[in-house]
Amino acid sequence: MPDSYQLLIESIRQASRKMVRELGFMQTTLAATKYQPSAVHAIVEIGAERALTAAQLADLLHLEKSSISRMVRKLVEAGELKETVSGDDGRAKLLTLTPQGKRTLASIHTFAQQQVVNAINQLSPQRQRTISQGLNAYAVALEHCRLGGSTTSQRAVAIMQGYMPGIIGRIAEMHACFYSSLIGFGHVFERQVATGVAEFTSRLSNKHNGLWAAMESGRLVGSIAIDGEHLGNNHAHLRWFIVDDDARGVGAGHQLLSEAITFCQRQNFTEIHLWTFQGLDGARRLYEKFGFVLVEARPGNQWGKEVMEQRFVLRQTVD
Repeated sequence: MPDSYQLLIESIRQASRKMVRELGFMQTTLAATKYQPSAVHAIVEIGAERALTAAQLADLLHLEKSSISRMVRKLVEAGELKETVSGDDGRAKLLTLTPQGKRTLASIHTFAQQQVVNAINQLSPQRQRTISQGLNAYAVALEHCRLGGSTTSQRAVAIMQGYMPGIIGRIAEMHACFYSSLIGFGHVFERQVATGVAEFTSRLSNKHNGLWAAMESGRLVGSIAIDGEHLGNNHAHLRWFIVDDDARGVGAGHQLLSEAITFCQRQNFTEIHLWTFQGLDGARRLYEKFGFVLVEARPGNQWGKEVMEQRFVLRQTVD
């Protein structure tokens, strides 16, 4: 093993140990709560997914089912979680957050977000992006090794938030190429996407708006946005959700949608609305997995060609 490679490995290991200490994982409790790290992660994951079975939670946290059972029992007794019988399988119990659990989750997010903000504010925007990409890539590589994949063939996708140079044109390009091939949309559609994204980026300073990009090897391969002003009534509008053809199947869409929904939960939007087109079965399965329900379908020709438009809604409980 070359000396330079050995030094690189040691540097990553040393940084990993320091991060564990600085983030508080050596303490008996985490994120200014009274709970151990595993319990904090359980609350966060259940909040992100809205409902999980104990088996699903065990898979997410990489813990034994017996450990999960004990932890869940303690969180139920503490009033953070509640168990309900699954409508799909009467033998399975779904774990959801109680109103108290949602307040605890909000406190965890506030604490953790402030930790990150305090740290990255000391760095330039370029170094902030480098850290985000590097940490996401490293996490995906570790997961791939755990699952038995090849470290040379795995693909790491990092999620970046906010405006970055070229994002307007790239989002318009991905939409134009995909929908031209699928539906036959032309310049009218591409122009409307580009104009809409450009206008939206001027409003990103509003805390109710968010824009995320999926990055792979420095290339933008997916996008999603939450427009918190467009609909009013405390409803969020999910817009410009797309993943490049070459990046499908590596989890980019799931990561983007999860980020957007988590953002909406923190902003306490009561509903999330999105418009799409009939026939996008893969996207529809993903929407429904996250709890979106089809509420409206109607023909539309605003994109230069008549298509059947569909509106999906995800309703959220706000304390």
